Order: sequence, then C-alpha cells, then structure tokens
Amino acid sequence: MRDRPSGSKINQLDPNVRRILERAELEGIELIRFLYADHGGVIRGKAASRSRLAERLNTGIGHTVAMMAMNMLDQLQDVEQMGPVGEVRIVPDPATYVPLPHAPGAAAMLSDLRRPDGSPWEACARTFLKDAIAELATEGYTLQAAFEPEFTLGRRLPDPTGGPDRLVPIDDSLCYANAGFDTAHDYTVKLIHALETQGLRVEHYHPELGPGQQELSIRHAPALRAADNHVLFRETVRGVALRMQLWATLAPKPLADQAGNGAHLHLSLWNDTRNVFAADGEVRDGFIGGLLAHLPALTALTCGSVNSFRRLAPRMWSSAYAVYGLDNREAAVRVCSPIGETGEPNLELKPSDSSANPYLSLGAVIHAGLDGIRRKLDPGAPVDVDPDTRPGRYPRLPTSLDEALDALEADELLMEALGPLRRSAYLAVKRSEAAAFGAKDASYELFNHLRVF
Repeated sequence: MRDRPSGSKINQLDPNVRRILERAELEGIELIRFLYADHGGVIRGKAASRSRLAERLNTGIGHTVAMMAMNMLDQLQDVEQMGPVGEVRIVPDPATYVPLPHAPGAAAMLSDLRRPDGSPWEACARTFLKDAIAELATEGYTLQAAFEPEFTLGRRLPDPTGGPDRLVPIDDSLCYANAGFDTAHDYTVKLIHALETQGLRVEHYHPELGPGQQELSIRHAPALRAADNHVLFRETVRGVALRMQLWATLAPKPLADQAGNGAHLHLSLWNDTRNVFAADGEVRDGFIGGLLAHLPALTALTCGSVNSFRRLAPRMWSSAYAVYGLDNREAAVRVCSPIGETGEPNLELKPSDSSANPYLSLGAVIHAGLDGIRRKLDPGAPVDVDPDTRPGRYPRLPTSLDEALDALEADELLMEALGPLRRSAYLAVKRSEAAAFGAKDASYELFNHLRVF
C-alpha cells in the first residue's frame, strides 16, 4: 500500500509539486479533479486522490481516446483514431490548482490531453488555444479576453405530465430590478465567495432580463487564463446552486419563451503594455474584418449547440447579423467605448455562449482576427442601426447548427487551424447532436441543454 509522501520526501520534490501537495494537505483536500472540455462542450475529467497526487502530477491519468468522440448525449461517434484502441493522459496544469469551496474536500486543475509519451495530442482543445496564442505571438501580439456569461437560476422539478424535468426560475423580477438582487442574494454572495477563492476576480453582477436570469462578469485575463476561468466559472455556478438545493444552467435557451443566456466574448490586443486597438486603427480594423469574414464558420465554434440558434434571433440583442458597430448591441461585433479617460477600448463578440468549448471558441477567434490583420481586411463602415430594420442589406448569421457547420467545413483557414483529427471529431460530434435533437421535440432539446450546461 502506497502511503502519502512524508515531509522529507515532499521537500525533495519539484517546487510546484511541493506547493500543491502542501496546499492539499493544509486545505484537507482528498480528491483533485483533472478537468478538460470535450467537443460537445461538456466539462469532463477524472480525479486523483491526494495519496497519489505527486505521481499523477507528472504522469497524468489514463484516458480513452474515444471520449473526444462523445457528444453531449453520451453517444459515441464513429471517428477514426477515436475508438476502443488508444490511450491519452489527462495531464493537469499545476498553475491552475484551486480548491473548490462548493465541494469541500475537493480541488481542481485544468488539464491538457497528451499522448503517453508526453507529446501534445492533436485533439486536445486546450492545446488548440495554446497554439493559436503562439501564432499570435509571432506577430508580436498578446490577447486579453473575458467571457461575460449569463445563466438562469431556479429549481429543477419533475414535470407533472410525466415529461422531462422542467426548470422553474427562482423569481420573475424585472431586468436590473432591485427585487432580483434580493431574491438571489444568498446564492450570489456564496457564488462570489467561491469564485474569488479560486482566483476569479468578479467585476460586476446584476439580475438580467429573463425570469431567474443572472449575469456575473469575471475580470479579463490573458487568453489561456480567460478560457480556464470560464471553465471554472461554469462549474462553480452549477456547483454552488446544487449545494443550495437550486439548479443553475448556462444553456443558451433553457426556456423557449424567455431570454437566452449568452457569454459575450470581450477582446483586446496588446503589444507589450500598449493596447493595439487603441493605438493602431488599421490593426483593429483588420482584426474586425477577420472576425466578420469568418463569422459564419466561427458560430459553429462560439455557439456550439443546437440550442444556441434559438438564441441567435433578430431583435433579441444577441446579434443575428454579421456586422460591427460602435456600441451597437445588435451587431455581432461591438466596438466598446472605453470607460473613463483612462479606459481601454475592447471588442465584444456577441454570438458566443457557454455551450461552446471555450478553448476552441477563443482559439478560432484568434485565428480569424489574425487572418484579418495579415490580409488587412476592411470591415467596411460601422452599422449604427439595428440591422434587422434594413431587410436584405446585411448578411444573416447561420440559423441552425447544421448551417454553421456547413460554413465551418467551407472555411479553409479554420479547418486548417483545427487540423485533421480535431476537425473530423468536432464535425462528427456536432452533426450527431443536430441529428439527435432534430429527431425529437423541443422539450427534449431544452431539457438536455439545461441539464448538461
């Protein structure tokens, strides 16, 4: 039987490993979750016991390659090199270690999927984002990013007619109404404490438009950290709710007749300490031009579910058209005004939600923007009206997941960036989800998305 490392053995370990082992001991951690995001947008993982943590930090935990061919309904797809034969390792990033306040005795680390020899696996989503960041660095840039997520808080109750469980929102307060703050107060305070304990800096919070709908934003961070933060945010929102006998969902459209939940993506480009979007209009316009040029394909990755396209409708402030505008909240790309004299401008990508894999989503956005910079793409004039008031004038975004996947398959840049294995798996998984939900009624789709996301 293998014992936990003694004090003398701990002192001989790598400093990062030693720090994590000491924290786990001090914080009473028994299980450490190694988490990753799959092609269905689901956060999955395995957990190491504290007694084996020192070893597992180096070796990772064994995992079948097939899991990256699993869709959000746990239906395995037929993808070459992702069957019953083959092994990868879930290898945690020690820099992402956090205790989980909503799960006493547990901690988590965000992880890469690696081959048994330690080399990157071509289907790892987190590696895709790392590679995009590295490509951006070849041009001298870094990216700061933040997701701006909404979610619906309520209770999951059995359907009295015997159908799928239904979500009953915690309140019916009005948008930004003080009554909404009061109704969700106990939950919100616990959520903020849990997020801050994990190093996620809360920017602001308010009750949103729909019944039970909340919005809580996390401070921007370097691109990889921003995606890691969003994974932790998603799981913490749900975990805190469960501990309070509530149910929280970040599904894009959990209630068919109510407002949808977005996760708008805020972006700023930097060269050392200089905000390039503020200092160089040509680069900013090129980045916007790249986003617009690839936007139909991008939606297959930033709005990664069948349910997403219930939300992306005209006049819903969710952006249904491939245009940009200055503080135009019906434009797909909003150029945000800086706050105060010292504020820094940023871009907001509105067709984005929490059913997407954040690593694939943000990585694809980087590739699209960088393509626009390199080719000096002209985004044209900003749109200063609701584009739906000008019928036929502006290009409509895809109206279904299948349509978005068609656009992705036709986009040579993004298909090349994804690579053969990743794109084959992603398309297979997402096509299967479109077919599965297309064969069922709306209640089946809504339930499974509010259940998973």
